[in-house]
Amino acid sequence: MSIWGTILGGAAGMALGGPIGALLGAAAVHYAGKASKATREQIGASQEQAVFAAGFIALCAKMAKADGVVTRDEIDVFKKSFHVSPSEAKKVGWFFDMAKKEVTGFEGYATQLYRQFHNQPAVLEQVIDLLFHIAMADGVMHPAEMEYLQQVAKIFNFPENEFVRIRESHMGPDQSDPYTILGIDHNADDAAVKAAYRKQIKEHHPDLLMAQGVPEELIDVANEKMSAINDAYDKICKIRGIN
Repeated sequence: MSIWGTILGGAAGMALGGPIGALLGAAAVHYAGKASKATREQIGASQEQAVFAAGFIALCAKMAKADGVVTRDEIDVFKKSFHVSPSEAKKVGWFFDMAKKEVTGFEGYATQLYRQFHNQPAVLEQVIDLLFHIAMADGVMHPAEMEYLQQVAKIFNFPENEFVRIRESHMGPDQSDPYTILGIDHNADDAAVKAAYRKQIKEHHPDLLMAQGVPEELIDVANEKMSAINDAYDKICKIRGIN
């Protein structure tokens, strides 16, 4: 299913409250009557996927305003992250603009996502990873964007050390601390290193995330996260001589 099919399926197939429900409702009113037969047949989208997709687009739209400038790089990475096809670009762009113009602050969208996925922290972490991915699109992390990400993480109930771990995986292999990426101290023993690695790999496996509601179209960033975790573990193994 396309990302737009997920959104429209959620808009047409469920009654959902809150700011995310309002956006989905607006999409239903504006587009459902114009949907092609193929799109109408996609109304089987799960609530989890629809809420994730709509909530993430809304947070992207709000973050785009955080530094006062929406750059072409950010828009291009947004479209690439969503695998937006040319035929759907205008529709997803309309949804993005609707969220950007909506008077509701980002806190409402983040809170609703937290309520939906509070028992699935890896899914919420995927939202933050995707937002980092877009914030870094132009090669610069604006202080206002970092503050925005920190506030979203607080609403998602991530403690500061967990936010630091998430942030570190986006610093690049030459600048990141492999121990921080795995969420362990430098003096952790080898058994703790292996346990932390296995935990991270299990929690952030793309197949598990999709089963929990992350749309397939957004899974590329999860694969990048897995690569960062594997690279961090490999670095530590080389330093310590772990086989």
